[in-house]
Amino acid sequence: MSAEEFDVVVAGGGPGGSTVATLVAMQGHRVLLLEKEVFPRYQIGESLLPATVHGVCRILGVADELANAGFPIKRGGTFRWGARPEPWTFHFGISAKMTGSTSHAYQVERAKFDQILLTNAKSKGVVVREGCSVDDVVEDGERVTGLRYTDPDGNEREVSARFVIDASGNKSRLYSKVGGTRNYSEFFRSLALFGYFEGGKRLPAPVSGNILSVAFDSGWFWYIPLSDTLTSVGAVVRREDADKIQGDREKALMDLIGECPLISEYLSNATRVTTGQYGELRVRKDYSYQQTTFWRPGMVLVGDAACFVDPVFSSGVHLATYSALLAARSINSVLAGDLDEKTVLTEYEARYRREYGVFYEFLMSFYQMNVNEESYFWQAKKVTKNENTDIESFVELIGGVSSGETALTAADRIAERSAEFAAAVDQMASGDGDNMVPMFKSHVVKQAMQEAGQVQMKAILGEDAEPEMPLFPGGLVASPDGMKWLPYHPA
Repeated sequence: MSAEEFDVVVAGGGPGGSTVATLVAMQGHRVLLLEKEVFPRYQIGESLLPATVHGVCRILGVADELANAGFPIKRGGTFRWGARPEPWTFHFGISAKMTGSTSHAYQVERAKFDQILLTNAKSKGVVVREGCSVDDVVEDGERVTGLRYTDPDGNEREVSARFVIDASGNKSRLYSKVGGTRNYSEFFRSLALFGYFEGGKRLPAPVSGNILSVAFDSGWFWYIPLSDTLTSVGAVVRREDADKIQGDREKALMDLIGECPLISEYLSNATRVTTGQYGELRVRKDYSYQQTTFWRPGMVLVGDAACFVDPVFSSGVHLATYSALLAARSINSVLAGDLDEKTVLTEYEARYRREYGVFYEFLMSFYQMNVNEESYFWQAKKVTKNENTDIESFVELIGGVSSGETALTAADRIAERSAEFAAAVDQMASGDGDNMVPMFKSHVVKQAMQEAGQVQMKAILGEDAEPEMPLFPGGLVASPDGMKWLPYHPA
């Protein structure tokens, strides 16, 4: 059988895959998406950020559907973290770029959220085939020219395309085909044990939909309200505790909950879900990593296929959809004949690696501020006491995040940023609770919000948005509709 032909073929139907497929199809190109599961299916990663909801999802055309889906509204984050014994909260609305109707995100059941995005992809012209397992890439010399896959009936098939997108997640079978290596961070090699509870306590209004993140001796907990009664609860612990949590998972989770008074309090009248898609206690490796290259001729890595970072800031879906937007701009520009592949994919990798790096350094700073001299978990997270050169090499690989600050080592820089952020949290928490200006002026927060705010404003204002500046010398800028790249011409 001769190979079918498309402009783009995407492996993976999660948020990254459905986003890039939709944005390319919206430009009139022929797109095939292959997904090994049959939706709806379970997935972790349930806490969104405003840039996804009001930026990417608005461009995709699903913002209103999300607003009407009944997902809990997330106005910020609440943390029991750092030197202060009581929880503290930040609100998205304090940022000038996320005010008013865009100052929130959602907590989502991923089976429902991912189905919305995939159904939208179909409505925008993407050919979606579920139950199809991708086996390998097709190559012609240095270029990737298609994919081989197995259909639901067990038949081996081949498809050719101008571009192949690997959006198949952290368990991707294709990522190595771009070349390079997957580098793991020694700093963030944790394990997560998680399950679901009915009847858990809620934070007081108006922040009842916030994620609650709580540090304790053995690591930290997430506590995510998915409905009025359903809560996602997970403990992130050292990889050295693998044997303990892989054994009797029920006992392990209950023991960890018992170590954390605040989570124990919130679950005191709750019952663990033991049936259906939420009935299983699951373990996931939350290992942070990045590929040394994100693309090769004809092939691009999107989302977790390229890199993954510790989940404490709920960055997973943001990085997946943000990278998908960047990849779509790049591919649309090439297919339209506007720019060459090397130029646009160099821009893609530089921007995605920068965004990943911003969150990575923010997380290192955040972990640094939690004080617990007695805990093996938290001592291992002290940058200033970590002699492993991995910190330097990993941050250097990110590249360009803190250009112009070469006098500081990565460890010194992160320790300095952490102290600044901790002081801002303390100032905020010591006041009336509404003075979050110092936090949003801190370097790590400004860096993390820079691109997210840009994506959001571009989606909302379109051609009325302020002119964009390149992120890098000689770099590109987004077109007024956000769908392609343009060379930058100063006014």
